[in-house]
Amino acid sequence: MDIIDLKPDTSVSAKETFNVDLNESIPAFSEKNDLVPPLDENYVFDNQVTQSILSGFKYNRRVLIHGLHGTGKSSHIEQVAARLNYPCLRINLDGHLSRHDLVGKDAVVLEDNKQVTVFQEGLLPWAIQRPVALIFDEFDAGRPEVMFVIQRVLEQNGQFTLLEKNKVIKPHPDFRIFATSNTIGLGNLSGLYHGTQMINQAMIDRWNVVSRLNYLDPAVEARIVIGQLPAIQSEQNYEKTVDSMVALANLTRQGFNAGDLSTLMSPRTVIAWAENLMIFKNLETAFRLSFLNKCDEMEHPILAEYYQRCFNADLKELVSPATFND
Repeated sequence: MDIIDLKPDTSVSAKETFNVDLNESIPAFSEKNDLVPPLDENYVFDNQVTQSILSGFKYNRRVLIHGLHGTGKSSHIEQVAARLNYPCLRINLDGHLSRHDLVGKDAVVLEDNKQVTVFQEGLLPWAIQRPVALIFDEFDAGRPEVMFVIQRVLEQNGQFTLLEKNKVIKPHPDFRIFATSNTIGLGNLSGLYHGTQMINQAMIDRWNVVSRLNYLDPAVEARIVIGQLPAIQSEQNYEKTVDSMVALANLTRQGFNAGDLSTLMSPRTVIAWAENLMIFKNLETAFRLSFLNKCDEMEHPILAEYYQRCFNADLKELVSPATFND
């Protein structure tokens, strides 16, 4: 059965399902299909961002989530969709995605042993006609001709004119649209996000809900790291070690904001550090492979100071493999 025939047939409690301060029921599907994202049982939801996403699913608001890299913007939307059994499609607006990729293009096919040219619809018209949560990743990296195509479906009625077929597509009642970006359309002001573009303010104005997801409270971030790597709980003093890892990550963020560092450690990097720790059984080696080797050598003394403050160990010396017993 094509998912075009599906529609939400049940609902879930926002408060019970997502542990957020919202007393509402959210439409959902009773059964999964191939487009429903995998469920992460250990995922930790941010209250405000989750409420913003839920408003998109329930009230058909156009939701844009922006914030620094590695905060889990796209996964936030996917994990909401996973708990609603909502079909979900992610499109990355990298510099190679063209208007033809999004809208469609002519293609030569074989019919009755003859080559004929037919128009094949792209992902955008396909998704609009179905109960799909469409996510535009790296929204601030999209090419101008692509952005103007997307701008059409951000209108209130969301109708899309497919010029190639002289056809006006009316969106499915349960079609939803989201986007994530590192910037809010002002370009690469911080120097971290080369390739991002300045976004037309008329485009930004079409998003009904704009939510910011920054780095979380250290205690919450530590829970996320542990939740993503349950195996680490088998080690002694794992909570203290993860807390120190998050503390070091926060020092790099403070150093970046102060202009002392040219890069910073995202939650994604902290998780990679924890994963590498389980592989290499050495805290410093895992730190070097996960983050230090990405940094300018001129900044290594600053990072060594951060490491010493968090772990009471000199970064120049190898840490004992018995990391969790130190």
